[in-house]
Amino acid sequence: MFPYPEQYRLAAPPLITAFMVLWSLLSRALFGDGSPIGFYPLFMLFPLIILLHGQLIWQARGMERLDQGVYAFIHLALAFVIWTFAIMHINGNGF
Repeated sequence: MFPYPEQYRLAAPPLITAFMVLWSLLSRALFGDGSPIGFYPLFMLFPLIILLHGQLIWQARGMERLDQGVYAFIHLALAFVIWTFAIMHINGNGF
């Protein structure tokens, strides 16, 4: 169905991270500070990124597992920081 399914699987975690940034900017503008509608998708997206990286590691073969592990480690560290600041941005003046 898709011409390059491997590239879509590899790009999914960074795309979800970019969606977290867009969601935090839009939800604060639309719903205001501290809206639960803005928080709940963020609380589901970071665990989804962890699961997607776990799937990438699980499906890799041989030395590619090490590559996927390094990719997961670096991206999860950066995504955690982005996720934390997205939560802080939605919360507004509550911090």
